[in-house]
Amino acid sequence: MGKLIKNHWARLIVLTAAAYQILAAIQGFFWPKIFWDFATKNFDGAVKPVPILQIINLLFGIFILAWEWPLGIVTHSVLHRSIEARLVVYPLSALVALLLYQGTNAGLYYLIGMGVYFWAFSEGEIVCPVPWTLPRRYMVSKV
Repeated sequence: MGKLIKNHWARLIVLTAAAYQILAAIQGFFWPKIFWDFATKNFDGAVKPVPILQIINLLFGIFILAWEWPLGIVTHSVLHRSIEARLVVYPLSALVALLLYQGTNAGLYYLIGMGVYFWAFSEGEIVCPVPWTLPRRYMVSKV
């Protein structure tokens, strides 16, 4: 059996979270609700009458879906290959998703994906320039 390539697994988890975040943002336009409304009503201004939080969730979801899929312009960029950049952006996206009532599952998926990306980063994995490929082994020939 082969080794688990953790950054591929994390990519699938984060793709699921981004798709879920987009759907939650769209649903939030119709039923605006902040997750923490049981504790305080101070955050209701973020979801109604102007859907600020829903728009931010939609933009984060589209950006991360384009980053992880990836789009052709992102494929060979340094941003696409950087696990560190993901570990900086995903906590912000998880926070925004966790604030919206419909996006709590997406926020939890982001947290799991961040944990797996951190695991991959700590073991020295790299993200290949071409998506869904394996790093090449350089064989040293003995002469």
